[in-house]
Amino acid sequence: MEMSPENILKALGNVEDPDLKKDLVSLNMIKDLKVDNLHVSFTLELTTPACPMKDMLKNACINAIKHLVNSDAQVEVNLSSRVSTPTDISGLAGIKNIILISSGKGGVGKSTVASNLAIAMAKTGASVGLIDADIYGPSIPTLFDLVHAKPSAKETPSGKTLIEPIEKHGIKILSLGFFADPEQAVPWRGPMASNAIKQLFNDADWGELDYLFVDMPPGTGDIHITISQTFPITGAVIITTPQKLAVADTTKGLNMFLMPGINIPVLGVIENMSYFVAKELPDHKYYIFGRDGGKDLAAKNQVPFLGEIPIIQSIADSGDTGIPLVWDASDKREMLFDELAGKIAQQVSIRNRQV
Repeated sequence: MEMSPENILKALGNVEDPDLKKDLVSLNMIKDLKVDNLHVSFTLELTTPACPMKDMLKNACINAIKHLVNSDAQVEVNLSSRVSTPTDISGLAGIKNIILISSGKGGVGKSTVASNLAIAMAKTGASVGLIDADIYGPSIPTLFDLVHAKPSAKETPSGKTLIEPIEKHGIKILSLGFFADPEQAVPWRGPMASNAIKQLFNDADWGELDYLFVDMPPGTGDIHITISQTFPITGAVIITTPQKLAVADTTKGLNMFLMPGINIPVLGVIENMSYFVAKELPDHKYYIFGRDGGKDLAAKNQVPFLGEIPIIQSIADSGDTGIPLVWDASDKREMLFDELAGKIAQQVSIRNRQV
């Protein structure tokens, strides 16, 4: 078959994105196609730099051209990304996706998971921010060794003063813990708390962000309702531990997002503290807190189960040192959060395409 742009696009029309259920040409993911004799080059524009299937899609493109056009073709595929966004992002200019990390229960590791997911997403090349919305017990300053950090402020040309998020480990961070004495309780009333949280969104210089992760407080209270009804949320990720008590509370947290008036898509469930593996018995898993609670929760509510996070000493240690596990490239277990971030990015792309 002739090596022409038309025939190349026809061949690529047989390559389907398995998440979006359409071919790459219809999705307008093929850019800058050039054909010079047997040499073909083009850019495959993904919906996220964290796409877990980018290598598979690249190889599928090469195989389609070789099998359907010319087996001697020399195919050069360049990868780029343009992060997808819901249709309505007018609520916060410059922020493409807001992802809530939530649970109906405290102590399940929301802050630890949110921190590692944000850094893992940033490692792919995405621009990422993290808001600590747990106003009564902010953990993010401790997890990033920023307990005594104080954000600066800048004035815009219009005269508005904006908070400058603190940048660390490749992400932008804001927490109400930055503005309070770490050893003092903060007795917020509902409206005061809601207004303070709004300021972290509206009165900060976030710039351009592909993903803004929000570490939510436990429960289903004022903060959840304020954030859910005020800002254009892409979706929520639910964190639970396996035991029945945690799942019971988490179920309420999940159902809150599905209520009329809130109606936020649940991108998936992550089960934290799933099991423990002793060094002496690496092939044996100890299910200390029960088994499959997260899987059952996801299946019952027909949402994706994103994965399990085992009980790992280095995760606990990282919370004390202020260096999240995923930042430690020498620990291969960091890849666990890389995989989870990829799955979340995948679900965000699917959700945005549906919108």
